[in-house]
Amino acid sequence: MTTKEVLHGYVREQRQAMLAKLDGVSEADARRPRTVTGTNLLGVLKHCALMELGYLGDCFGRPAGIAYPWDAPGASLDDNLDFYATADESMADVLDLAHRAFAHADATVGALDLDARGFVPWWGPEGREVTLDQIIVHLAVDEARHAGHMDVLREQLDGSVGLRRAGDNLPEQGERWWADYVARLHEIADTR
Repeated sequence: MTTKEVLHGYVREQRQAMLAKLDGVSEADARRPRTVTGTNLLGVLKHCALMELGYLGDCFGRPAGIAYPWDAPGASLDDNLDFYATADESMADVLDLAHRAFAHADATVGALDLDARGFVPWWGPEGREVTLDQIIVHLAVDEARHAGHMDVLREQLDGSVGLRRAGDNLPEQGERWWADYVARLHEIADTR
């Protein structure tokens, strides 16, 4: 396996983990904010899809021809439009955007060498020129963070846990064990 295949594999793994967090979730629950800043399952996926369009499209002179929400008339970056599905967007629309964005990003990775030069206009003047390997690592790390957000959001929603499928990377313990474990953590926290 080449270095490029290994790096690209990390990004693909995070995508699959994020997509799996939407399996079996209703549209309302996928949209519902679960934090004080409005973080929601569908919004995190939309953000990551748009991020890949920018980093593995525009930054390497390979625009996908997919419109960014903040480029719409009257829209602004301050509207946070990449972190939620608007009233006009369905869950199916966001999933379609993600699949198209990921396919375009994969095509960019396939077409370029790891040392291919890109330009990130939204980074400060010090860090604007980049290489493909740098961007792939950046995306893998950032998407791992967002996949972790989705892990917690999904657990809050219905108790579903695990990397991809329910419980596939957790100790095999029963419900009673987990309740006792959580109670023990509360007890420790309360003594501090």
